[in-house]
This record gives sequence, C-alpha cells and structure tokens, in this order.
Amino acid sequence: MTDTACVIYGARDLRFEPRQSAPMGDLSVKVRVRAGGICGSDLHYYFDGRNGDYVIREPLIPGHEFAGEVEAVGARVSRLRVGDRVAVNPSSPCGRCRYCRQGRENLCRRMVFLGSASKFPHIQGGFREVFMVDEANAVPVRRDLPFTTAAFAEPLSVALHAVSRAGALFGRNVLITGAGPIGQLVLLCARRAGAARIVMTDIVDQPLETARRIGADAAINVATHPGDLKDYAASLDGFETIFECAGNHHALRSAFESAGPGAVVVQVGILPAGDIPVLANIAMGRELDWRSSFRFCDEFGAAVDALDRGLIDVAPLLTAAIPATDAASAFDLARDRARSLKVQITF
Repeated sequence: MTDTACVIYGARDLRFEPRQSAPMGDLSVKVRVRAGGICGSDLHYYFDGRNGDYVIREPLIPGHEFAGEVEAVGARVSRLRVGDRVAVNPSSPCGRCRYCRQGRENLCRRMVFLGSASKFPHIQGGFREVFMVDEANAVPVRRDLPFTTAAFAEPLSVALHAVSRAGALFGRNVLITGAGPIGQLVLLCARRAGAARIVMTDIVDQPLETARRIGADAAINVATHPGDLKDYAASLDGFETIFECAGNHHALRSAFESAGPGAVVVQVGILPAGDIPVLANIAMGRELDWRSSFRFCDEFGAAVDALDRGLIDVAPLLTAAIPATDAASAFDLARDRARSLKVQITF
C-alpha cells in the first residue's frame, strides 16, 4: 500500500511522490495527516541539504509538527477510535536509559525523532498523506479543534519546556531575543506564567508587530534602533530572565549584556556550527545562570491541553496553510521572515 509524501533528496530538491506505507501493528494508529508546520530544521534540510551536522544521505520525508485524523487502529489499541483527531508527538525515547529514568527523556541517546537525518537510515517524518504511529504518540484533541491549531502542539511543547527551564517567572522582567515562531510561543507562555514585563527583539519589523499584538510590552528592532534595548535594560537594572530564541551569536551577546545581576539566561535557539564568542566575564561578574533548553519532555500533553482548552491562542502566528502539492512554495514562504511566521502544509 502506498501514499504520497513530500520527499527531500537534497538542497532545493523536493518531490511529491508515492511512498510505501508502514504496516499496521497491534498498537499502531493510522493517521490521515491534515496539517503540518514547517520548522527551521525542515527549512535547513530543504535549502541546505543538511541541518547542522545532520546531512541528508538518503531521501528524507521531513515534518515533525503535524496533526490529523485517525483512519484505522491496531487490534490492541484501546485509547483511540476511528474519526478521532490527534496531534502526533514526534519523539520516542527508549524509556530505559538513565536520562529517561530521571525524567529527562529529551536527552535520551536512543531517541527516535521524526523527520530527522540524525540517524541512518533516516527517521522519516510526517509530511505525507498517511502516517503510521504508535498509540502512545497520538494524543487526542477535541473533535472541533482545527488541525492547523493541533499542529502547533510540538512547537508549543518546546516553548513550555524552555519556560520550565527558566524557573518561576511571576513578577519578573523578561527579554526574548528572536521573534520567530518559538520566540512568539515563549512570549505567550511567559505571559501566562505571570511575567511582569516582556520585551521582544528582532531585526525584522513584521514579527515584532505580531509580538506587540499578542502581548509584548515592547518590541524592539535592534537593527534600526540598537540603543533602545540598552536603554530599556538600564531602566530595569537589567532583565531578570532572558530567552535567546534567535540562534544568533549577536543575539546571545545582547542577552548577556542586557541581563541583570543574578539573571537566568535560557538558550533556546540553535547557534551556527563553529566557535561562538561568549561574554564569560559578564556571566561571572553578574553571577548569571546560563541554561539550555532542548526539545521537550512531558510538556507535549500540557501543550495539547492548552490548545484544546483555548488557554494559548496560536491563531495570530499562522501565516498560511498551503496544499502539499505546492510544498516548494510553502518552504519559500516559510523562509521569508518579512512575510511569514508559521507556514503549514495541508493534505
């Protein structure tokens, strides 16, 4: 049995073609994919043929932010029925290693993460008409939740994990560098966590306008107004919590420079390969806590619950939903930060 998938063969070589469907197992759930978000890693695979150190060595189906409808279930599936809507959790840790036993499944060395060239053979993703997934990875959502909303569960999980890594945010002054989809979701989560002030920075005006609409107290273009962030930080004696979501060493530098004594700096964005300068003396002299945040642990269920109950409104972040038959155009739009935030493809 075959279905049709978006397949990346190399840089700028994306084909919409038939692929063999996985067999149905006793604990399998056959999901008719309806919407999938294009992530930064997907963009790198398409435009560069690689994502950091992970190089495409065989045709790769991308996609790890997707949702759909249950079309069939295996004989031992008990939690889901045909017709249910689900968000798919793309991570499958081993559950046995010391990291899994410590509740840090995101650090599992045997992690299987969908749509990734980190292993060979590659781990195929969800940008296809039909995807076979284990029952444990298919999380039900309410029947009237739009598929485009349910597909935000994975990036929202990343934001929730980042916020959890920061510790308590109630009453704190927060800076977020990088107004892409993850930065915007961190903004929404930090606001619900009780942050007193939230400032967003970027070098493009359009996503900063969205940040203002969804709750940022200030949104600063550090390319056109580089002194504004310095002045704002000085007025607060430095920010107390900072999320670096840009994945850029200039943004990381501004994060350290804008931090107040005793601040927490959470690195969320993936920095380019190679040596990155770090203001280590500022970190030491101000006794900063520099932490990292990688993917997510058990936050996926919390993200689905927040979307299901309308606690987090992701609608302002969705720029377009484009049919998979025009996936190359969707990738081009997703790369253009002046025109888009989150672009999804639909089936």
